[in-house]
Amino acid sequence: MSKLVRKNIASMEGYSWGEQPKNNTNLIKLNTNENPYPPSPLVIQALQTLNAEELRTYPDPLADELRAEVAKLNQITDKNIVITNGGDEGLRLSLTTFVDPGENVCFADPSYSLYPVLAAIQDASIKPIAYSEGWEIPEAFSKEINSHNAKMSYLVNPHAPSGNFYSLDTLDKIAQSAPGILLIDEAYADFIDPSLNYRSADLLKKHDNVLILRTFSKGYSLADLRLGYLMGSEALISPITSKTRDSYNIGSIQQKLGVAAISDQEYSRKIWNQIRENRTYLRNRLTALGLNSHPSQSNFILAEIDSQKVDAHSLYLSLKEEQIFVRYFQNELLKNKLRITVGTEEQNESVIKAIERITQ
Repeated sequence: MSKLVRKNIASMEGYSWGEQPKNNTNLIKLNTNENPYPPSPLVIQALQTLNAEELRTYPDPLADELRAEVAKLNQITDKNIVITNGGDEGLRLSLTTFVDPGENVCFADPSYSLYPVLAAIQDASIKPIAYSEGWEIPEAFSKEINSHNAKMSYLVNPHAPSGNFYSLDTLDKIAQSAPGILLIDEAYADFIDPSLNYRSADLLKKHDNVLILRTFSKGYSLADLRLGYLMGSEALISPITSKTRDSYNIGSIQQKLGVAAISDQEYSRKIWNQIRENRTYLRNRLTALGLNSHPSQSNFILAEIDSQKVDAHSLYLSLKEEQIFVRYFQNELLKNKLRITVGTEEQNESVIKAIERITQ
């Protein structure tokens, strides 16, 4: 590697994304938690009315129309929101805006593997806090982030890769004691059961050290569009909006399609409910095959492979041979588990039948 590369970049590990097969024909792709259903018909209509002439001019720098829709949905103001180029840009901005090189970044581990990568790019000090088998936020989490004087702490809710859900009361207590910023990554929050009455934006009324990350990738079936947003107090959002965010970071096509998607809540809620029903069905069928899993509030299931005939890695490879892609992680806590994205009814049935053939 060139000597011109920064030392921390030369020594770090890069992000390993889920496998993206080049040929999507005749395969079932359940390894990267994409929504199996199409985006809202309003998105399709918006695509058909795009004006190519607009491509020669710069887009609205703050994506004001989209910010207004996001604010209305979350019952906050547009000054509490910055639109980002995917949720990943929101994560990167949270580090470059608030964390100095050498300052501590904490996260419950394992979770989204991009956290330590972005922290390493920033040359921050990475302090993972280990989960147990129960996937509850470690009891020592608040104590640890204080002992490390963490400038930034990340929690995924619902948690990935387990699908475990954490209540507002739990997050509220952590935010109260956090020495720095608590970023709650809600990439999968659209799939939480509505009966749990989870409204994380309420935390912003109580805490000026909380950032909440949302994405259009999963819930709105727009992973290819790269669109997300951060919510927080004006004191946290303002420097991102005016200083550290890339200029014109969201193109006009992204903005228009995002407005179309988020304005069609009736369609979105119907899809989210369908995925919840599919999730229950898939989990029950996997349990019947001896593949137990933690209750999930996300659009995936973390299945434990406890078969004398096949281990998790072998099952992953066998499914891949049948053109069924699921996610295997080389992690001590995950080595006997597979993460399976909830698919359509037909996709779930194919996965179940394939696992049954391989394991019985």
